[in-house]
Amino acid sequence: MAILLLFVGVLVLVLLNVPIAVALGIAAVSAMLASQGTGILPNLALVMYNGATNFPLIAIPLFILAGAIMNTSGISRRLIAFASAILGFVRGGLAMVNVGASMFFAEISGSAVADVAAIGSVLMPAMKKKGYPGPFTAAVTSSSASIAIIIPPSIPMILYAVMAGTSVVQLFVAGIVPGVIGGLAMMGLCYWYAVRFNWPVEEVFQLRRVWATFKDAALAFLLPVIILGGIFGGLVTATEGAGLAVVAAIGIAFWYREINWKMLRTAVVDGAVQTAVVMLLVASSALLGVYLTEAQVPQRLAEAIAGFTTNPWAILALMNVFFLLIGLFLHSAAAIILVVPIVMPVVTAVGIDPVHFGLVVTLNLAIGQQTPPVASVLMTACSIAKENVWDVTRANLPFIGVLLLVLLLVTYVPAVPLALVNLFYR
Repeated sequence: MAILLLFVGVLVLVLLNVPIAVALGIAAVSAMLASQGTGILPNLALVMYNGATNFPLIAIPLFILAGAIMNTSGISRRLIAFASAILGFVRGGLAMVNVGASMFFAEISGSAVADVAAIGSVLMPAMKKKGYPGPFTAAVTSSSASIAIIIPPSIPMILYAVMAGTSVVQLFVAGIVPGVIGGLAMMGLCYWYAVRFNWPVEEVFQLRRVWATFKDAALAFLLPVIILGGIFGGLVTATEGAGLAVVAAIGIAFWYREINWKMLRTAVVDGAVQTAVVMLLVASSALLGVYLTEAQVPQRLAEAIAGFTTNPWAILALMNVFFLLIGLFLHSAAAIILVVPIVMPVVTAVGIDPVHFGLVVTLNLAIGQQTPPVASVLMTACSIAKENVWDVTRANLPFIGVLLLVLLLVTYVPAVPLALVNLFYR
């Protein structure tokens, strides 16, 4: 009963528009005081500090900063120009460019919100000028941005790895194939819409223009090579790769001469604000984690589910439904921090690979970024596009359907996410 009251309390506070990190902290402290008394208070600050200083978590502010630097320099614009040169000759090519640019940007920032801010502010006005409907424009931008938390590097994957005690690098590798499948499927859906509604061809294919835009963006293409090549090659950890991403992004931005010290300061401030939101969540969740562990909630949940079923496929189905519902009300970071430590004993008890489960969780939360009432990425896209949320949500349903199909594929065909992991690491 105490646990139910705890979660109801968190939900009520969130619905009252209390920040999620504050809601988690209030609920956790209240529960600890009720069960252990005021003697626990001196330890709270230490628990929060230890929870937020886990070494892999350092990668989060660094990837956020790298994305913020890209947003304030000419890197994003050059990537979009190259994608347009390749795909602009296809009917509906500008919508495909949107998806393709999001896939590439995902390899650098690991943040869907950063993806929308960088890609959407450039492409959505251009798509509207070419005659694409406003709701569709925002929908394709929003959904393709969620690929950023599937394709490595991914901030939610880093959080999951810390909470589940599994390998960040293996999670990154596992996300490659599902991310590419999702991106190509969205491109196919854009083409179907373009043919059905006779949307325009942007430009004639010119090899000269492809080469020119490639040369212009050549340094930007080094970013994923530096980041992912170093991580997958075993030269650096994910955290060190994030540091390399920042250094490379700063160097390339100054080489292009489209950023100055004032713009860099703005990028650092933006990155610090985003980081503070995530890390406050992590710190407050550490309090909740201590309480749940001492109350043996994960063990009791594992025993209850094991008494209901021990079939891993049935448990994966239950987890999918559970995380889809959680995604309606919680941001991805909060959902991972709050739920993963509780369900991991169940997952490991029935023999589900934690890396496989990590991709299942990540895809569920990518869908949650598109489904109101919270829908952080969708709301950002609507704000930039100045479109009604519910109009965009209706236009977004087919793209959410694509993400659901990828989720089912990843859930019930484990070879899709794990083939590369088994090839290189097992």
